[in-house]
Amino acid sequence: MNLEIVLATHNAHKVAEFQRIIGERMPHATVVSYDGPEPVEDGTSFAANALIKARAAAAHTGRIALADDSGIVVDVLGEAPGILSARWAGHRAGDEANRLLLLDQLSDFARPNRGAEFRCTIALVVPEGLLDDATEFVAEGRWRGTLAYEPRGSHGFGYDPIFEPDGLEVTAAELTPEQKNAQSHRALAFVELLPELERVAARVAARAGAGA
Repeated sequence: MNLEIVLATHNAHKVAEFQRIIGERMPHATVVSYDGPEPVEDGTSFAANALIKARAAAAHTGRIALADDSGIVVDVLGEAPGILSARWAGHRAGDEANRLLLLDQLSDFARPNRGAEFRCTIALVVPEGLLDDATEFVAEGRWRGTLAYEPRGSHGFGYDPIFEPDGLEVTAAELTPEQKNAQSHRALAFVELLPELERVAARVAARAGAGA
């Protein structure tokens, strides 16, 4: 049985990254983007915002839904930008503007005072109807590193070009997708999520088979 999972995002980069991560571990699963209305992300944590998005996607599509809320936290900024990472330079600003603002804010800080961490929370929501009752699960991944002094690399997106993972002398944007998927915050969160997703997939398949 092919399992179709809705990812609550309009970000094509995230859809492709989730498809790579999930496809390596669940070959019969396909990740599709969410085409419904975007909910207001008014949560005060990564977990709260991930659940808001996953619940909206599950309710709109009637399918298993995943949503992630992720960002970068910087030690000397008191764990900012945090949940504001995607709009750190303003709602209409893009990745480059966000990166440049963050680098400017840390321009007076040298190592080892440039510590940072990528965090990702993935929410899994199964709507009523696919199973006997609605199911929710939340997993978290953290990827520790240091902020570079200038952007480097052409892979990835967001803050990848200015984030140097611990133990490496390259930025996340200088890693291949395969290298990044083996260690990123999103991959770590998915490792925690995977057993629950597999249990849900088995239950959905069993229920569909029983109703055939």
